[in-house]
Amino acid sequence: MTLDPKAKAFLDMGAAAGDPPMSTLTPEQNRERTAGLKALSGEPKPVAKVESRMIPVERAEIELRIYTPEGSGSFPLLVYFHGGGWVIGDVETVDTVCRNIAHESECVVASVNYRLSPEHKFPVPVEDCYTLCSG
Repeated sequence: MTLDPKAKAFLDMGAAAGDPPMSTLTPEQNRERTAGLKALSGEPKPVAKVESRMIPVERAEIELRIYTPEGSGSFPLLVYFHGGGWVIGDVETVDTVCRNIAHESECVVASVNYRLSPEHKFPVPVEDCYTLCSG
């Protein structure tokens, strides 16, 4: 299977900048590097409201950040699980992305800040997401 051309271009851009491969970095180093990607998300589009709620999961609470688009009426819901292989990323990193999805799609976006590995061994991150959607 070939790599998507946009993904390849992104990886090539990092290599050209001299960035080491993700596989050579610690989770903390990868998280720091990933936080810098927020700047590539562009300008955040307006939404009517952004709120954070703490949701109980097994032995903890996780943040759910909710983006409500402008307008009135009922909106569909999109639950957004950020990428990062269960190790990197968080709701702050994808804040602009979620705002823009809510704005463009006219749906409520609920971004899940699940717990990350390796601090929370697999399958904890997956279970956080499942608990949120099944509860």
